[in-house]
Amino acid sequence: MFSYYQLTIWGGTAVTANYPKIGIRPTIDGRRRGVRESLEAQTMGMAQRVAAFLQENVRYPDGSQVECIIADSTIGGVKEAAAAAQKFAGAGVGVSITVTPCWCYGSETMDMDATIPHAVWGFNGTERPGAVYLAAVLSAYAQKGIPAFGIYGEDVQESSSEEIPADVQVKLLQFAKSALAAALMKGKSYLSMGSVSMGIAGSIVNEQFFQEYLGMRNEYIDMSEFVRRFEEGIYDPEEFTRALAWVKDNCRVGADNNPQHLQLSEEVKEEQWETVVKMTLIARDLMTGNPQLAKLGFEEEASGHNALLGGFQGQRQWTDHFPNGDFMETILNSSFDWNGRRAPYIVATENDSLNGVTMLFNYLLTNTAQIFADVRTFWSPAAVKRVTGYELEGAAAGGLLHLINSGSAALDGTGEQSIDGKPAIKPFWDITDEEAAACIAQTQFRPASQEYFRGGGFSTDYLTRGGMPVTMARLNLVKGLGPVLQLVEGYTVELPGEVHDTLDQRTDPTWPTTWFAPKLTGKGSFQSVYDVMNNWGANHGAISYGHIGADLITLASILRIPVSMHNVEESRIFRPRVWSLFGTENLESADYRACRNFGPLY
Repeated sequence: MFSYYQLTIWGGTAVTANYPKIGIRPTIDGRRRGVRESLEAQTMGMAQRVAAFLQENVRYPDGSQVECIIADSTIGGVKEAAAAAQKFAGAGVGVSITVTPCWCYGSETMDMDATIPHAVWGFNGTERPGAVYLAAVLSAYAQKGIPAFGIYGEDVQESSSEEIPADVQVKLLQFAKSALAAALMKGKSYLSMGSVSMGIAGSIVNEQFFQEYLGMRNEYIDMSEFVRRFEEGIYDPEEFTRALAWVKDNCRVGADNNPQHLQLSEEVKEEQWETVVKMTLIARDLMTGNPQLAKLGFEEEASGHNALLGGFQGQRQWTDHFPNGDFMETILNSSFDWNGRRAPYIVATENDSLNGVTMLFNYLLTNTAQIFADVRTFWSPAAVKRVTGYELEGAAAGGLLHLINSGSAALDGTGEQSIDGKPAIKPFWDITDEEAAACIAQTQFRPASQEYFRGGGFSTDYLTRGGMPVTMARLNLVKGLGPVLQLVEGYTVELPGEVHDTLDQRTDPTWPTTWFAPKLTGKGSFQSVYDVMNNWGANHGAISYGHIGADLITLASILRIPVSMHNVEESRIFRPRVWSLFGTENLESADYRACRNFGPLY
């Protein structure tokens, strides 16, 4: 049923992406007549080992290895620094990592590009003062207003060591993934399909935020563009036929919960299946383009909007008359469809651009599909026992959050994939055909609630398996402050069937449910699950597989976005070294001051 596909394949033609690369800069003591000469092999060896390590452990969204570009020579002075900068600019480098085992001339050898993220690894050895250079160059970065990350291994190494210590590996990966996420967003677009949905503030698209903090464009289409493409046949008819056949073979239609007088006829439902499949093709083509459209005579439409992220308004101007966007959003956000396994297309429900951005952050850090959900209800242990007679236990002992939306969460969110025998969500290249099939088999597509969606359509209905480590995050905008990120790590929870059914029936049972138990720390917003709910900044959240809070904090610091709420251990937090100069006692306050001081990246 499924096969391995590259990032995008149209009509059998692979569309390759021009991804940003990681530049590796080996800096060296410029003194000749013995000093520099004795360090050449060691210094270039560090660069080569870092490049090999990153290429082995970091992937682009299409599954290919990250590409590292090493400067042509070690960098002992300003001329060689300029030569490296010129090479990097021509090669499309979007992330800079400097490595050295020794003292170097700080401001002469540093990378001065203020628009890309920087890190410096200073080798911890006693023979040469790598730590002295690290401190000197980080001071220069701070003085020049270019925040840089400092990497320094805890244990002294022998000068002959070719090992990258475990703690250095962690920081290299944390920086590289986060910096690459920032670089991947730069120059791409957010496509707003429609406008403001039901007064939801996140769908009031803020161009200043996208352009100044993310380096992204904003593109817009009216939802009437979908109707034009329906009527003029601006989609690939061969793919439509294939997609519809796949849907009929694989997508299980669930029970219709509408009262009899509001239920649509089977004939109308069949027509709506055709419509929602066309909507899926059209939304994807609007985002990324489709060379097949040019062959049909639609050259302008074939280009798309270069969108890495999109949002569909839907409610209510569309959904009062046409089938809802739930199926479209579910399939696009998933890691597979009728073309096989492929990278997700990130699409936000209700055009909530801020939750869409959070989904994008999560996705670029993990290469995994995301769950978009309402942060709907806090269920206290007492309330659950009163309603069901069941006493919550384990990770859920302190209560649960019911994460549920109108049916647009990625199919991967079922948890039917596995790592080491446990439920998981994986990058598309690691998903097996059997796992993809299981995700679909555990999903029903329910006729949409006519009271909410007068135009009909189909909502995705599944229950997420328990036991997965996940992170829920949300970006908010505050007037006078700007963007603020909040996040919470925790676990999905599996309730006894009858308990889930009782609680689920109290809301709309045609929508997908994820039961979420946050990790509690006993401090701040994490003294109780109620505190987490009570301090959440909006009605939506983006849920990612894995405890990725530390990576999100690193990415936020690169983008100069303060983090207002998190339950990540202090030992895992990695920010630019200059953040410590804004205070080391209250890190949250220091984060706010540093972000305000340096301002948006772009």
